[in-house]
Amino acid sequence: MSKQTFLQGTLILIVAGMITRLLGFVNRIVLARLLGEEGVGLYMMAFPTLILIIGATQLGLPVAISKRVAEAEANNDQTKVKKILIVSLIVTAVSSVIFTTVMILAAPFIAKNLLTDPRTLYPLIAISPIVPITAVSAVLKGYFQGKQNMKPQSYALVIEQVVRITCVALFINLLLPYGIEFAAAGAMFSIILGEFISLLYMIHMFKRKKLIKIRTRFFTYLKSSKDTLKELFSIALPSTGSRMIGSISHFLEPIIVANGLAIAGITSSLATKQYGELTGYVLPLLFLPTFITQSLSIALVPSISEAGATLNNKLIHYRIHQSIRISFASGAIATIVLCLFSVPILTYMYGTSNASHILIFMAPFFILLYIQSPLQAALQALDLAKQAMWNSLIGAAVKLTLMFLLASNPDFGIKGVAIAMSVGVVLVTSLHLVSLQKAIHFSIPFKDLVKMILLLLMTWGTGTFLKKIYDTIDPNLFLFGLVLIGLTIIYIIFLFLLKFITKEELKQIPIIQKFI
Repeated sequence: MSKQTFLQGTLILIVAGMITRLLGFVNRIVLARLLGEEGVGLYMMAFPTLILIIGATQLGLPVAISKRVAEAEANNDQTKVKKILIVSLIVTAVSSVIFTTVMILAAPFIAKNLLTDPRTLYPLIAISPIVPITAVSAVLKGYFQGKQNMKPQSYALVIEQVVRITCVALFINLLLPYGIEFAAAGAMFSIILGEFISLLYMIHMFKRKKLIKIRTRFFTYLKSSKDTLKELFSIALPSTGSRMIGSISHFLEPIIVANGLAIAGITSSLATKQYGELTGYVLPLLFLPTFITQSLSIALVPSISEAGATLNNKLIHYRIHQSIRISFASGAIATIVLCLFSVPILTYMYGTSNASHILIFMAPFFILLYIQSPLQAALQALDLAKQAMWNSLIGAAVKLTLMFLLASNPDFGIKGVAIAMSVGVVLVTSLHLVSLQKAIHFSIPFKDLVKMILLLLMTWGTGTFLKKIYDTIDPNLFLFGLVLIGLTIIYIIFLFLLKFITKEELKQIPIIQKFI
């Protein structure tokens, strides 16, 4: 089984993430065009419940599997790897049965009493079969990540999105005549098919590449895996705590927003529309660069775990610095573009620019989100998952409290929700940095902070100049594309001038190796 370096594995995940994110945006455009704002609102209100159940089912095992497999690989202990797989499969199988049942039984109550819109029942029921599928898939992804082979997961992500985008329009058109709630359920069902086909691919790759026979002496290994279970749960439980906090927060958000806006005197239909604009239009744009930061995070866990197993502290610090540098570089350009070109981006993508003021407000704060994932991954890889969990809990509590207080105030309304989300991002990222500083004396060098500020100022100045040109000429999609391409090229030049990307890092990329 091929093993990649940290940057090679990250690059593979980034390319796959870029493809899937672009396909995901096509999927959202289809949803927006076919379902409309109210249909997207129903879809997005039901979606956090799915994330919550999946988080509860996986119990944080993907990160734990990745870390423990990487450590076992560093010590060449294949017996340990097999025990990790067996224990993980048993745990996720049991939890998936439990939480799928809970989701189906609780769906009517959630739809009627919590989400305050009975029509969300159908999307909730439609999505329930995905739970056991994602449970098994998560174990296999963690295994491949621990082996530092990112190709199977990357291909699976692309397959999932291709299947989803192929099916979503079909199901929406078939079910829309029966009502918008059935069309939203059809959109949810397309997610199931995508996950299922990608799982079949992962199983195929595991069988073709595996060095471990799971069924051989299965119960013998299971009986002797008590210590392995403890080691996994020492990472998995705090990790799932962090994820569950995020999932519960996302689950509560539409409930708090719906009730808060109702107190402010906003009707249920309008509240659903405004929430759909924020979560269906604005947040996907803000989260666009996270496919890069998530790729870095996935590759970072086994890399730091391997370095920790060999007591290479210098490499640990270097990997964290490297991840922050690359994450910031990926997020800075997105922040500038979203601030300067919010109206044309929303108009060309969704046919409306109603949420442009919210996008402009949130974008500068969300630049800290792009370094948050690598910081959390570093904490988990360093056996500091508990600290990461507490940081997430504090951030979620502050965010949800502010969300209700501001959303229920007629002077803020949906803008208050945007403020609360931004405060949560800033707080959690800051707490992660403090935790790393206390644990390993990690800090971002002053020189790097100066470079970050210079990068933002130089890109903003260039972007403002290009925007003036765009505004003076008859605006159109082709010209807009040329402006973005030009800004991106100039931005890449800035990255090299400020040494956000080094020659040594470029040498690790196979295609570029031939030219250096």
